[in-house]
Amino acid sequence: MDHPSLQSTLRELQVFWRSSRFWGTFLAIVLIFAVTGPYGTMDSMPAGERFAYWLILHAVAWSIAILFSVLADALLRKRLGNTFWRMMIGSLVAALPIGFAIGLVDYAFSGDPAALGGGLARALFALPLCALFCFLTYLAMHRQIEEAAAQAPPAASILDRLKPQNRGALLRLSVQDHYTEVVTSRGRELVLLRFSDALREIGATPGLQVHRSHWVADAHVETLKRDNGKVLILTRDGTQIPVSRSFAEQARRRFG
Repeated sequence: MDHPSLQSTLRELQVFWRSSRFWGTFLAIVLIFAVTGPYGTMDSMPAGERFAYWLILHAVAWSIAILFSVLADALLRKRLGNTFWRMMIGSLVAALPIGFAIGLVDYAFSGDPAALGGGLARALFALPLCALFCFLTYLAMHRQIEEAAAQAPPAASILDRLKPQNRGALLRLSVQDHYTEVVTSRGRELVLLRFSDALREIGATPGLQVHRSHWVADAHVETLKRDNGKVLILTRDGTQIPVSRSFAEQARRRFG
């Protein structure tokens, strides 16, 4: 998963953990199951054990369903435009691990190894419950979820990728095979990063991309010159950087 998707997932998870409505609904459902004792738990378990059973089972099932829902919401955002259907896909996929998780909870309370079987059957049983869970969750919290997903993550700085001794004023970037060479006032370092991604991480440093493989900071430019018809930038440390035709006019206006 890429960094933006991961950050979006974490923000959406925080929406659930911080929602009093979510926790109130969760506790209400647990109490309803504990009091009514469905699926034979009224006869097979005393009140305290029954409450613990349903609390743990719902905590596990809800956690899995929420995790899969927000993961699907983040991963499918570029392929599917509707938040509800992204979350629904995640919830339905969650039915499979939930089915096996229920078996583990049953085994923990009963000690019967037979409880570990039938995971697929439990998953099929959990499918409509997962769909209902997604529907109710979306109705109650879709605005908060969409707001969290739309929040822009904090801008990364390419300087944070460098060793501490190399972090200084950003001077220039250049492509070196599959790496980007980052040159600062304190040194240089190769970073395994696409050049296009590196350009997005220069922050507020004024500068200009002058070639498909080169970017230079304004403060690092000494002069603009021509050599046999080619436009070059001479930097303050004596390096010559080629300026491609597509960037030549911008470079002349800025540095000429």
